[in-house]
Amino acid sequence: MTIAFSTGARRRTATWKDRGAVTGAAAILAFAVTAFAPQVLNDGDTYLHIAAGSRMLGDHAILLRDPFSYTFAGAPWEAHEWLAEIVMALAYKLGGWSGLLVLFAAAAAAAAAVLSDTLGRWLAPKAQAIVTVLAMACMTGSLLARPHLLALPLLAIWTAELVTARSEKRSPSLMLLPVMTIWVNIHASFLLGFALAAGLALEALWEERSLHTLRRWGVFGLGMLGAALINPHFAQGVIFPLTLMAMPALAAIGEWQATPLTLFQPIVPVVAATIYVLATRRVRIAPVRAGLLLALAALAFLHARHQIVFAVAAPLLLAQPLARALGERREAASRRPAALALIGVLALCALRLSLPVTRGDSPVTPASALADVPARLRTLPVLNDYAFGGYLIFSGVKPFIDSRAELYGEAALENYAALGRPDVLRATLRRYAIRWSILSPSSPVVAELDATPGWRRLHADRYAVVQFRDGGAP
Repeated sequence: MTIAFSTGARRRTATWKDRGAVTGAAAILAFAVTAFAPQVLNDGDTYLHIAAGSRMLGDHAILLRDPFSYTFAGAPWEAHEWLAEIVMALAYKLGGWSGLLVLFAAAAAAAAAVLSDTLGRWLAPKAQAIVTVLAMACMTGSLLARPHLLALPLLAIWTAELVTARSEKRSPSLMLLPVMTIWVNIHASFLLGFALAAGLALEALWEERSLHTLRRWGVFGLGMLGAALINPHFAQGVIFPLTLMAMPALAAIGEWQATPLTLFQPIVPVVAATIYVLATRRVRIAPVRAGLLLALAALAFLHARHQIVFAVAAPLLLAQPLARALGERREAASRRPAALALIGVLALCALRLSLPVTRGDSPVTPASALADVPARLRTLPVLNDYAFGGYLIFSGVKPFIDSRAELYGEAALENYAALGRPDVLRATLRRYAIRWSILSPSSPVVAELDATPGWRRLHADRYAVVQFRDGGAP
């Protein structure tokens, strides 16, 4: 009897350690990949967010008008991601590019840890590890130094509490509400938190059919709305994502385009494998939850930017139904592996900070091209590539356009897309008195300017071509 009890205790202890070890390994892996993968800094918006945060730190005020472009200078523009931008600017100020990478690596590690640990509540360590790795694979395409990555651990915490509350047949803890307040000031993806809460509340009402359930979830819903309204823009800050997504011109922006199935995307085999497991294991999923999963999958395939959302939320929604089908039991976690994981993350943090990050020319960083532009010419109106807008702002140059679609609006975005037409290009050059350009070599505007009297090249490399008007009529 004593032997059996001791063996069982050892087995349970091993299980706890295994669950904690998987969680710790996930955090370390996520931190290492994000801190040292070159592509994390391959987005022009990173420059824009640092510049915006630095401006707000200097002004001691949140931006309400555009201080950066010359085409919309002074126009109303609300920095909806102000909190993320200030944090990014502080990280950059304190640690340069390495400090910024540490910030985003910490966010990725936190999201991976919450995801893995919550999965371990229902899945055995082996299944926990497999699902965690597959989920993290789907995140790789969106590992960029932008506010959405800082919001990722908030999405994980939010969804984890929602599914835990449903498994325990209660409403979510009101202690979760501050997460929504932080989230709404970091990134527009907070609306997904609304959708997940509404869906799981409907699931609770459908299954429990009681006024008590309606009252409990109703109180949480009102608290959630109140928490979201705590932002500098009040109601406008809550409806902003809906306004942005209604813009047809977003379809021309890469991250808002459909997931390209012609290229390898981890989400494709992951979704196929998930469907196979659900079918062969006869996993029973409540209709409302199944609808949420289908909506997340549709968003991931319709807009590449939503793959990372699917990677975090879908496994958490599936964890308990999958565990029921597999006959697995929830286990507690051990603190020891978590402590070891923290040591590992801190060691990687020290390594990252000790290694300098050298930023060279890239598709979003025309450093050599801009360096060849005389200081006086930089102060004159420029026609720039959409991808270069963030770098120009970061470098103190007022751009023609950048990635703030909500500022420029439908007409300006459509005009930019039509610049390959000679008549549109000539009218734009005249309207804004443009004196120079910095564009990708693949842009059709480069050839048009080469053929335009009075324009000639100043610089050309594989990433950018600089042309300027030397006095002739455009």
